[in-house]
Amino acid sequence: MNVYDKLTALNITLPPVAIPAAAYVPFVQTGNLVFLSGHVAKKDGKPWVGQLGKNMTTDEAKLAARGIAIDLLGTLHAAVGDLNRVKRIVKLMSLVNSTGDFTEQHLVTNGASELIGEVFGADKGAHARSAFGVAQIPMGCCVEIEMIAEVE
Repeated sequence: MNVYDKLTALNITLPPVAIPAAAYVPFVQTGNLVFLSGHVAKKDGKPWVGQLGKNMTTDEAKLAARGIAIDLLGTLHAAVGDLNRVKRIVKLMSLVNSTGDFTEQHLVTNGASELIGEVFGADKGAHARSAFGVAQIPMGCCVEIEMIAEVE
């Protein structure tokens, strides 16, 4: 299935590329690899603030991670012009704003991984991944995720 048909079926509209909040670019392509800078969680267009293990649940943060995946897809579309050129999603790295005793970063990150798998299918969407608990994320956001993709 065409990636855009799948997005339509999931009722997903790709957002425009977010303006970087500091001294970096949203993506860099070298050869067939596209590296997307970290995208933070947003709710109603504003930073989605929260800390897992303190004032946010795993299920809420999983939704935030899913939203980040949609933002990443918007940036990837801007980077390559056509998501059907994606040969494979190579890796996601997720940072979860969490207390020292919170241990479900992997479940939070599933929000992004599951959506990527739905959009690209088992072959192209299966990716390597890291999920870390961190003491803080810029602007107090609950989750930040970066992505590497291979294109044709």
